[in-house]
Amino acid sequence: MADFRALVLDRHRQLKWKAFDPLEALLMILCGVCIGMFTVAVLCDVVTRTIGAPWLWLQQVTTAFFAWGVFLGMAAATRRNDHFYLTEITKRMTGAPRSAIEIANRVIVLIVALLLIWFGWKNALLDLGSYRMPSLIPLTVYTAIVPAAGVLIALFTIEQLVNGWRHGFEGPEDRDELPQAIVEEIE
Repeated sequence: MADFRALVLDRHRQLKWKAFDPLEALLMILCGVCIGMFTVAVLCDVVTRTIGAPWLWLQQVTTAFFAWGVFLGMAAATRRNDHFYLTEITKRMTGAPRSAIEIANRVIVLIVALLLIWFGWKNALLDLGSYRMPSLIPLTVYTAIVPAAGVLIALFTIEQLVNGWRHGFEGPEDRDELPQAIVEEIE
């Protein structure tokens, strides 16, 4: 089996626990599967409609892979410190101002994750009694990913908060050496 570490970003390593690296790799694989299957399902839907023999259930498959891909991608992006955070603003900051903004960012993301868990759970339970036609698949198949993604986002946000407090939010990738290179080139 291939080494899962190839799928795990080392960027912002000081904010991550190694124990969650396999989970990040799994999320990246699942995101790839969702994108691939979404693409295949859309292609099949277009082809079957073009030849006059549409498979109506393909739209349900497309919707499911799209929803799962989006929410799994949100969780993976949280672990990888992509999106959701004001990284371009904070990466040039140091000390207490940076810590304050980094903590505020993550607290807001944590609140949103808790709302995803709470309302996503309530919605998934309500969807147990609703079915998609013509397949009669419960809508919960589509909406169960919302609270699951909320749990993952909360977990990764707490991981970053704890490690940021312990090791600092600044990492070696935040040091911008481009201005120094420009200065040396000019001289």
